[in-house]
Amino acid sequence: MEVQVIGLDIAKSVFQLHGLDVDGETVLQKRLTRARLLPFFEKLPPCLIGIEACGSAHFWARELTKLGHDVKLMPAQYVKPYVKRQKNDMADAEAIAEAVTRPNMRFVPAKAPDEQSAMMLHKVRMMLNRQLVMLTNAIRAHMAEFGVVAPVGRGGVDRLLAIIEDDDDYHLPAEARLCLGMLANQLRLVKAQILENDRRVLASARSTELGRRLMEVPGIGPLVASALVACVPDPSIFRCGRNMAAWLGLVPRQYSSGGKARMGSVTKAGNRYLRQMLFAGAMAVIRRAMQGTRRTWLTRLLERRKPKVAAMALANKNARIAWALMTSGARYREPLDITA
Repeated sequence: MEVQVIGLDIAKSVFQLHGLDVDGETVLQKRLTRARLLPFFEKLPPCLIGIEACGSAHFWARELTKLGHDVKLMPAQYVKPYVKRQKNDMADAEAIAEAVTRPNMRFVPAKAPDEQSAMMLHKVRMMLNRQLVMLTNAIRAHMAEFGVVAPVGRGGVDRLLAIIEDDDDYHLPAEARLCLGMLANQLRLVKAQILENDRRVLASARSTELGRRLMEVPGIGPLVASALVACVPDPSIFRCGRNMAAWLGLVPRQYSSGGKARMGSVTKAGNRYLRQMLFAGAMAVIRRAMQGTRRTWLTRLLERRKPKVAAMALANKNARIAWALMTSGARYREPLDITA
């Protein structure tokens, strides 16, 4: 019997397959190593392959597509309801094969290498910033053990670094100064890498016409523009701007039943990094709005809502604006002031 659908449960070195025929009957259950996976699919007639959208999924989607197969990536949380009883590789592969055939299933577009590379800039930036905070806190904590403290902020850290470099300073013993010098050298290296990473992110945002248009929106800077271009290569997968905002977790959570609609806080689902960046950009706009004199919908919202609530509303609005700009090809138009 010819295989029509395959559920592929991927891992680092071992892969589980579950194949179905045209009637949905199980005709294949196979376990393959990494080296045998592509040769197996080369001999197989073109079929529908379902994969959970997880680590290395986009790579395998591209490789299997080159062999003529129709590959569909699905969010793992949408596959989980199809797992029967105990969780293991065979059960996961069977659930994937079942889920990929559902007509209402939502799929994840496979990313190209360039899109993954652009997003890697942001992931590395997050890791470097975490390392920066860790190194700064470590230097402050160790020096506080010898009674050396400094004010909060960059100036305080620079003052501590100057003490570490001063061999004539009496506060630090020689062994402690040697260890702190290692941390200081690492801190300088991380700062230089962050600056280089930010330069590349800015160049990535400016390199595309879409990125330049997105940066015209207040609250969307190079980081958000570059991440949007990388994470949403095809905005037409969203039916409207609200769907994209929901994908980013910027819409209220529903607790509705019996015809009664109850809305809670935002869902915080989907792409966490983009949501954080949109919120950070919105907070910058909020601070300017609180200091300005222009009468806009944002200033009126701030009169009855807390700044962070208003920032979340602005982040939601910016996500919808970004979707509109990405689908229509139009440029951002500044709204008129409110006179009433």
